[in-house]
Amino acid sequence: MTPTKARAKTLVAGVGDLLVRQQALIRRLQWTTIALYIALLVLPLFLPLPTSQDFIWNNVTRFAQFVFWGIWWPFVILGTALIGRFWCGLLCPEGALSEFASERGSGRAIPSWMKWSGWPVVSFISTTVYGQLTSIYQYPKPAALLLGGSTLVAMVVGARYGKAKRVWCRFLCPVSGVFGLISKIAPLHFKVEPEVWRRPLTQVGAIAAVNCAPLIPIKTMQGGSACHMCGRCSGHRGAIRLAWRRPASDIVYGSGRAATRWETFLIVPVLLGLVPAALHWSSSGLFQSIRQWLVELCVSSHWIWPLSVRLPWWVLTNYPSASDVMTVVDGLSLLALIAVSSVLASCMFMVALVACSFVLRKHLGAVHHIAQALIPVAAASLFCGLLSLTITQLRCDGIDLPFIDRCRGMIVLLAGAWSVMIANRISALYTASIQRRALATTLVSIPTIAFSWGWLVVFLF
Repeated sequence: MTPTKARAKTLVAGVGDLLVRQQALIRRLQWTTIALYIALLVLPLFLPLPTSQDFIWNNVTRFAQFVFWGIWWPFVILGTALIGRFWCGLLCPEGALSEFASERGSGRAIPSWMKWSGWPVVSFISTTVYGQLTSIYQYPKPAALLLGGSTLVAMVVGARYGKAKRVWCRFLCPVSGVFGLISKIAPLHFKVEPEVWRRPLTQVGAIAAVNCAPLIPIKTMQGGSACHMCGRCSGHRGAIRLAWRRPASDIVYGSGRAATRWETFLIVPVLLGLVPAALHWSSSGLFQSIRQWLVELCVSSHWIWPLSVRLPWWVLTNYPSASDVMTVVDGLSLLALIAVSSVLASCMFMVALVACSFVLRKHLGAVHHIAQALIPVAAASLFCGLLSLTITQLRCDGIDLPFIDRCRGMIVLLAGAWSVMIANRISALYTASIQRRALATTLVSIPTIAFSWGWLVVFLF
């Protein structure tokens, strides 16, 4: 190891040890974040809706929208890809409040139904679709209902189950699955050295047990997708430290081989299908076509109520004062668009993944592992899609970032190329044949390049 690498290794490990020593400061930061979070959720509820004369810098509601959807969401995703799940462990208000409630709660055993691995996927789909139907990015009421309701449930779960644990975060949080996937490409993780762990305690000194709030068996932890990177275990028994790793090595050699069907489902139909449709449905030509077809169907069948009935704001967007009302037809059109996009993404990518697995002579045994190669392009798609909210809000206030659309397009293209490279590395684990490896990589590259090019077209045209 070169002196430079040794210094970098020592520096990173020192950051992990610093987190252990500064747990009191971290708690104060968490409560500061919680106070800001509650204020930005609650204050806009008592204020009139913004007008065209209101801006981010002079209106609380606009400022809250920008903080939540222009800064918080896209850059937490970016931060998770760059440095791991530090947001979860150090700043997340839901996680902190859930753990706070758990410390003072009844400490009941976690029921088996709560441990179902599909909950994060189901809850992410539900919150994403519901947020679009109620226009959560534009109005404070649905934001308070969805975010505030989620936080309240997190506290209830914490107060009822576990003791000083984050049961909600581990099993039910809508974004835990997404964060877990994206963190696999981060170059930082808490590395566990089993051979050091097995040393007798007399050689490392008596050390108190670590409270791992997200319920991870740290002794046998492989990969860092579930780790919240709170730093509490750094230096434990001399066997755990914050360390560099090759980006995406967790996908190729670590937890990627233990990938599940739920992770594949979250990557392909959800992140590569549902999310792009949900973030850009208002400008979609397909949405307009579906809506037009439904309108004509209702008129020809003399069904007037789907075109005229207004549902409450907590069911469908209903703000007449802002000239923003979704009819039943609008809601059905949005749901249809999301369904079509999810099915198309599934067909486009799953056919390639299955064919790739057969080329590698693994039948269906390698599908879930190879699907993990798509995490970079899925993460870039999510980040750049969410960045649209940032750009739109800034442009509404007269702030135009030059070349931002080209940059977003390049990010997705580069992420797509990275996904193809990861697929090539994974293929090498299953076959020594250069021809089979090349063919398998080509099969994955076709839908990946097509998807990336589609985003580029959206950004530039």
